[in-house]
Amino acid sequence: MAEEEKEESVPVLPWMRNPVDVSLSEECQLHLLPFLDPRLRVALQKMGISSLFPVQVAVWQETIGPGAFERDLCINSPTGSGKTLAYALPIVQVLSTRAVNCLRALVVLPTRDLALQVKEVFDAIAPAVGLSVGLAVGQSSIADEISNLVRRPKHEAGICYDPEGPPPELQSAVDILVATPGRLMDHINSTKGFTLEHLCYLVVDETDRLLREAYQSWLPTVLRITEANDGGLSNTRDFSLPIFGSLKTIRRCGIERGFKGRSYPRLVKMVLSATLTRDPSKLAQLNLHHPLFLTAGKRRYRFPEKLESYKLICESKLKPIYLVSLLQSLGGEKCIVFTSSVESTHRLCTLLNFFTDLQLKIKEYSGLQRQSVRSKTLKAFREGDVQVLVSSDAMTRGMDVEGVKNVVNYNMPPYIKTYIHRAGRTARAGQSGRCFTLLRKEEKADNNSCPVYSVPSSSIESLRTTYTSALEKLKEVVESEASKKHKIGMKPLQARDQKKQRKK
Repeated sequence: MAEEEKEESVPVLPWMRNPVDVSLSEECQLHLLPFLDPRLRVALQKMGISSLFPVQVAVWQETIGPGAFERDLCINSPTGSGKTLAYALPIVQVLSTRAVNCLRALVVLPTRDLALQVKEVFDAIAPAVGLSVGLAVGQSSIADEISNLVRRPKHEAGICYDPEGPPPELQSAVDILVATPGRLMDHINSTKGFTLEHLCYLVVDETDRLLREAYQSWLPTVLRITEANDGGLSNTRDFSLPIFGSLKTIRRCGIERGFKGRSYPRLVKMVLSATLTRDPSKLAQLNLHHPLFLTAGKRRYRFPEKLESYKLICESKLKPIYLVSLLQSLGGEKCIVFTSSVESTHRLCTLLNFFTDLQLKIKEYSGLQRQSVRSKTLKAFREGDVQVLVSSDAMTRGMDVEGVKNVVNYNMPPYIKTYIHRAGRTARAGQSGRCFTLLRKEEKADNNSCPVYSVPSSSIESLRTTYTSALEKLKEVVESEASKKHKIGMKPLQARDQKKQRKK
């Protein structure tokens, strides 16, 4: 597996040379966590959380603890280590004292599914302290989203308003917004009353992917809007709302030692990934202030502690049989099978379902499916109604499904980063898990120390007849689907020809 980004010739930024090792932090019981709001402690306990993981403790110390959000945070921590709660908890804690409802925290993620998952975490703790959380991902119509994000202020009793005067200003209905870049830009460009002028916290989750793709230039747009609203030299925020006039948010904008000529940012940033880029040109896009680099150990990339990795050597033409045999040996444990493309995902899932003796519920999950279909499939997988999910890389990043014991790379991932994100769907939150990579005999894995996992040769032989039959059925399905697509594609052309005929 090769590096996804050619960074070996890129110099490491000075602030990344001596990171804070979060693995040196210890888990902390909730009742021992300093300054934690009692209401949040109760909310966390309802989630089944009794202590915080090391990365969560380290971030708490740099935000609510002595660090006090003085520096932007760059967090490089293994998948499943608890990064979402690591940023969600301190943001909710610090906003819990707000007096006026306005958008103060923005969390940006690359996919809808991941954004939905992150919102669930905020929804579990934010209402406990009276905060509201919004979602902007394009799952519903933009009109529905606007109604949830923006509202007209309520008239206060005892105050007379001029019916002929200007209409009252629209206000934010949420304190925290979880968004994907595209829909965020839709609201920035088109939604009346949607504003980032009071934004205090920006979280960029799965940073390396969000920096790799432009996504309608969302990042420079957000930074430009927020920088244009700097106001004053105070480190306080004025949350008072006068009866007449707009809410004003004042943020620190002084000069800090070591940063001559650079103003202190009005916006605190937290960037996170299990494979955080070290490319200076990419990190420069974030305009970080005195960044603090938090990582788990000295190694560039780390796997979950309790992950076991194996390779399964296959005969080239019998690879699906080896996969079926492997799934049989796993005894119905929850499993995700990753393929190299959405087309491969669809065909492999179809093929597996023709092995009727497998007695497993197998479903497809890919970026080509509608959001409603993916959400329904994911719900069934989480609840155990589906045992095997055949997925494209739409599910590699950040997705958290409890109880996934096994991950299978049907195709060897081309990049080490892809392998890390795939393998990270198991062995999460301190649990154990296994990752299997299927290799043809002529393929070589970079990690030769990875032990070989074998399936019984008798199992392979017993599946040959079923495999031959399944291949024939798959061929029929593929031809049928191709024919349907052709007919659908021909309809606009036929309609155009009929229109020409009528004109004649």
